[in-house]
Amino acid sequence: MKSWPTFSIRNNSRLGKIFLLLILLTVLAALASICFGPVFVSPAKVPQILLGKLSGTLEADIVLLARLPRTAGCLLAGMALAVSGAVIQSVLHNPLAAPNIIGVNSGAGLLVVLVGALAPHALWLTPLAAFVGALLGVLVVLFIAERTGASRITLVLAGVAVSNIFSAGIDAVVTFFPDAVLGYSDFRIGGLTNLSFDRLAPAFWVILVAMFILLSLTSELDILALGSDTARSLGLPVKQLRLVFLALAAALAGAAVSFSGLLGFVGLIVPHIMRRCIGEDSRPLLLSCALGGAALLTFCDLAARMLFAPFELPVGIVLSLAGGPFFIWLLLRQRGGRIHD
Repeated sequence: MKSWPTFSIRNNSRLGKIFLLLILLTVLAALASICFGPVFVSPAKVPQILLGKLSGTLEADIVLLARLPRTAGCLLAGMALAVSGAVIQSVLHNPLAAPNIIGVNSGAGLLVVLVGALAPHALWLTPLAAFVGALLGVLVVLFIAERTGASRITLVLAGVAVSNIFSAGIDAVVTFFPDAVLGYSDFRIGGLTNLSFDRLAPAFWVILVAMFILLSLTSELDILALGSDTARSLGLPVKQLRLVFLALAAALAGAAVSFSGLLGFVGLIVPHIMRRCIGEDSRPLLLSCALGGAALLTFCDLAARMLFAPFELPVGIVLSLAGGPFFIWLLLRQRGGRIHD
């Protein structure tokens, strides 16, 4: 007789403590991002500023016009990229997959730059273009990998090749249309400067809707993660579901790229850490990735602003310095296409 897993009070208590810690880290990261900078804003003044009690002051202008949109962008992009990475890894059964590695980010970036070149005033098109580009990237990589054997290393190599092709396309567009993306260097590396709530609004709604749909499909994602044969035996339309999940992952990553640029490694680092802490159950995994990604990107952005003040690094550099060694470590653990603990 099949034995079903049991969940003890102790396990639930551990999950609760982990989620509480993640929530505290995310709140702490957001508060630190708002308070620290060339002009320090006391944490006690932040609620008063948000309630409009200190309107007209220098500190209120700094918080409301500069730091609050930037912090919101960090939280949104971190959440979207981390959840996108978790979904891609589960659907493709590949722990090395991430939005920046398999062509999702670069595909979104290429379409964003094209829209900037051909329709610079149609800001509402940017999230749609980013989604189409991200989905195109992941589908091209998946097609190449399936035609050549679908091993985990093949998927990664195909992703690197496709990412380079899309990156070359971005460079070509910017060469012919130098004003296609303002602050192109920050976009290419990944940065969150000069954000506004108007720019964040379209991406916010895309991320909100995609997260809602994903959380309503966590049971199907759990079954799909068991393998295609198992999912088919349970009556799931595997190809259709895989496409739906990849489209949702592309929507999340594309929405993030539309305002944060080609940020890397959030979708690789956070899902690995959360799987070790939370396990493979999709609903708590996605929620923990959302919190962990938001906290990680916000802390990295704060470090990029503060480490070499008054000079500011693009946050993508900080992420690459942390994510590059992490990816190499994963590759060193790769043997025969399988990851070993």
